[in-house]
Amino acid sequence: MKSGNACYHSVQNPLSSSLLPSNMTIKIYRTVILLIMYGCEAWSVTLREEHSLRVFENRVLKRTFEPKRDEVTWEWRRLYKEELYDLYSSLNFIRAIKSRRMRWAGLVACMGNRRGAYRVLVGRRELKRPL
Repeated sequence: MKSGNACYHSVQNPLSSSLLPSNMTIKIYRTVILLIMYGCEAWSVTLREEHSLRVFENRVLKRTFEPKRDEVTWEWRRLYKEELYDLYSSLNFIRAIKSRRMRWAGLVACMGNRRGAYRVLVGRRELKRPL
């Protein structure tokens, strides 16, 4: 989470700027913030870590897309999670991590018997090592 916060604070001003169009802020978000998911195929994410990732993602999206003016009352209001996900229209962190894990497991399953990652996946032990 420290690397995610560092990435967010490095681009906080452009993300929360009202001068940039929303599609540009989404591109900045995808290229910079989602870089913290590099290598997530090997992560073992606990429920506590999933919760902290969700909180981080919601906080960044709310700061990026808030506030919004209501069309009926013309008052400023906070966006709900569903509205944020509709604006962003992409997978959240947890789903992206799980889909990348499944894709990696599929690639490993297609590997040959002699590859170490395949042997770890299927649970076969190593052969005897030579002297």
